[in-house]
Amino acid sequence: MINARRATVDDADELVRLRGVLFGVGDDSDEHGWRDPARRILLRRLAEPEPTMAGFVVDQPGHEGRLAACAVGILEERLGGPRNPQGRVGYMFNVATDPEHRRQGHARACTSALIAWFHAQGAGLVDLRASDDGLSLYTSQGFILTKDPAMRLTLPSD
Repeated sequence: MINARRATVDDADELVRLRGVLFGVGDDSDEHGWRDPARRILLRRLAEPEPTMAGFVVDQPGHEGRLAACAVGILEERLGGPRNPQGRVGYMFNVATDPEHRRQGHARACTSALIAWFHAQGAGLVDLRASDDGLSLYTSQGFILTKDPAMRLTLPSD
């Protein structure tokens, strides 16, 4: 059985590295300067005394300080409604596995631990955006495709 552990601030660099894996960019690629802001957010949010962001990770066997996989999520409080009276919603993202560690259950261990954390925090729903590669994992965990179209507005940077 693969055990996922809760990510700490000491994992911030590796979480950013795996985010690069998710985007398909090399460890030294930093187009648009996204790595340092991502690292700063992780350092701040993972250190909060009552965190609304959590990550779960699986360590690479035999490589201290290197992660095989991760899943990160945030807990939001929205207005309650008929499907979620308490209004607490989890959003799962940054689910990534090193290519040499794929298909071994690492992502499942991370996402399962994150889902359990959302449940313990009182979330009534968990949302995510799935890649084609991740669909089978997520559907096996009970996620369903929704009818709601996702939309996005990119605001100009100052």
